[in-house]
Amino acid sequence: MTDRAQDFLDLLERAKRGRLKIYLGFAAGVGKTVRMLKEAHALKSRGVDVVLAYIETHGRAETAELITGLEVIPRKQFEYKGIIVEEMDLEATLARRPAIAIVDEVAHTNLPLCRNRKRFQDIEEILDAGVNVICAFNIQHLESLNDLIQRATGVVVRETIPDTFVKEADQVVTVDLAVEDLLERLRTGKIYTADKIPWALEHFFKIANLSTLRELSLLEVAESLERGAASRSAREAGPPRPKVSGRVMVCMASGSPRAGTLLRKGSRMAGRLNTHWFVVYVETPGEAPTRIDAETQRHLLENIQKARELGAEVVRLKALDPAPALLDFARSHGVGHIIIGRSQQPWWRKLLGRSVAQRLIEEAAGFDVHIVSFEEEE
Repeated sequence: MTDRAQDFLDLLERAKRGRLKIYLGFAAGVGKTVRMLKEAHALKSRGVDVVLAYIETHGRAETAELITGLEVIPRKQFEYKGIIVEEMDLEATLARRPAIAIVDEVAHTNLPLCRNRKRFQDIEEILDAGVNVICAFNIQHLESLNDLIQRATGVVVRETIPDTFVKEADQVVTVDLAVEDLLERLRTGKIYTADKIPWALEHFFKIANLSTLRELSLLEVAESLERGAASRSAREAGPPRPKVSGRVMVCMASGSPRAGTLLRKGSRMAGRLNTHWFVVYVETPGEAPTRIDAETQRHLLENIQKARELGAEVVRLKALDPAPALLDFARSHGVGHIIIGRSQQPWWRKLLGRSVAQRLIEEAAGFDVHIVSFEEEE
């Protein structure tokens, strides 16, 4: 099949998929769910078939009132470890097949009894069925920002959403609110109940934390608009031209305990450069699947999965020596930026010879090499 014919088939396949709109906030209480519900009412008034697939009110009266008059798909109940737990009913939503489904709490991790592990995967399945989705989440749940959020705010975010989910969105809208106004909403009980307010003010809802998250949210939407504009320009310009900046390559070792940090760095850099990126792992004879222990193998598979979720093309090379294999791949695949971690070898191992990272730095003529330090994490 010719490339042009395949391009046309790909275009038809994409056209069958539902459209995705994201409301992005920087903290609980800024008004994401309220904005979605108001839009749902506006759509319904125009005759659009819209349903609430999952909405979480968090006990807020204003949010609960806006549900009135809208069709709600009942949640699905599961018995798990002796208690009844409610989840979004994916099957019922797909069977109902509305024009638009409204979904809240995108970063949520589903029960093990559910079809998908994460709610964003439920949304992707709904989109694949041709149903449009409007959803919402906060900036701190974006996977590539995980390290930055922890360093800036001291908050460890456990539930994350891969950057690819945002990159696939047709529209990203920031729900902004002045930090002082958000704190006033918190103090007057419009976000949490009275018993939770003091703890929130002492921990997450500090002015410095909220200001940082707000800036990140606005920056993410700006970058999303730039990516959309670049994508439209590329389509109008015809065949793609080689990118001046070059692609991004993350070098990943089998037993790297901090591979996640490297992957997030690579994702952010590729997003800012609007370019393709690779995660390359070199399997030496000593690291064949039959030679490494089960724990290392498990970590490697988890990191490969995370890389794919972040939008990378994962490449496994086989070679006796990792350094020349990585550089040969970079030269043949238009890589301009190489990301490596600072060597964690003990001092006595360094005396025996140069590490792979050191050799890459010395031999990577024509590349920008970015060395990631893990000292702040430690």
